Amino acid sequence: MSALASALPDFPWDLLEPAKAKAAAHPGGIVDLSVGTPVDPVPPLIRRALADASDAPGYPLTAGTPALRAAIAGWIGRACGASGELGVLPTIGSKELVAWLPTLLGVRPGDVVAIPSVCYPTYEVGALLAGATVVRSDSLTGLGPNPRIKLIWINSPSNPTGKVLPVDHLRKVVSWARERGVTVVSDECYLALGWETRPVSVLDDRVTDGDYTGVIAVHSLSKRSNLAGYRAGFLGGDPALIARLLEVRKHAGMIVPAPIQAAMIAALGDEEHVGHQRERYSARRDVLRTALTKAGFKISHSEAGLYLWATRAEDCWKTVGDLAELGILAAPGAFYGPAAAQHVRVALTATDERVAAAVARLT
Repeated sequence: MSALASALPDFPWDLLEPAKAKAAAHPGGIVDLSVGTPVDPVPPLIRRALADASDAPGYPLTAGTPALRAAIAGWIGRACGASGELGVLPTIGSKELVAWLPTLLGVRPGDVVAIPSVCYPTYEVGALLAGATVVRSDSLTGLGPNPRIKLIWINSPSNPTGKVLPVDHLRKVVSWARERGVTVVSDECYLALGWETRPVSVLDDRVTDGDYTGVIAVHSLSKRSNLAGYRAGFLGGDPALIARLLEVRKHAGMIVPAPIQAAMIAALGDEEHVGHQRERYSARRDVLRTALTKAGFKISHSEAGLYLWATRAEDCWKTVGDLAELGILAAPGAFYGPAAAQHVRVALTATDERVAAAVARLT
């Protein structure tokens, strides 16, 4: 256990505590734009579905109810442009899935997991939990002819940068991986939040031609439907791979609670609440982007997703400290990889009142 813990990096958010304390000391209170946790209400139709399913004394199905599986498959078909026969599986949010997926897929010590150069830290954690080696690269040529690569993570829209990968790039990744027997896992948790461009799923027919062999997409209802507290995520893709994951997850007891499954069905069947939430985030994004730009920041990428990727061409921890003096807490780019050492991630997930306070302090 000690060896396993020592192999993992420091938990990043613990490192942010001094800056958080400084920001909290501001006379006007803290504006927390760091973690990206939703603050807006859970839509009423989802809460009703949860309550109506609360009398659930029996064990739920790891695979999800037939109604949930149909809802997931239907949503993927509509939102991801996928017309083929999918395997689907509900997950307990997306973070546990990301952390344990390499292990569940059979990645072992000596294997290599490829991740983006700037990315969600849990991709690296998941590889380390499996005992694998991590390689950071944004290009296939940068990976080289390495037969030890077993899994490659892609993320579009990106957390933290908001960058969107085009169809041609996604096709190349899938083709490259299939030639080498490598599994492609695409984190698409921010797919519904395209601002300047429309994100494309790896399951889109333009990418896979309806053949999902070796391909898995990871989705979450945390941001789309304000369900971070519900821990509601799901997978879609290669039916054979997902069947293997189901078997292992049944043994491990990785089961989404029955009331949450009912809430997921309601969330996946309704787009009106998603549109309302997009409007909230869009308005916050506009005013924060303007204020950051006027305050001397350059915004990189950020064409989609839930964050603004900002820089003043200085060490990210200095930027974090300066913002904390204003009572604003941002996430340092160093959390997301060495290549991000001069950026900060600014989340759109604060109330309108807190966003207005941040804008006033920046300007």
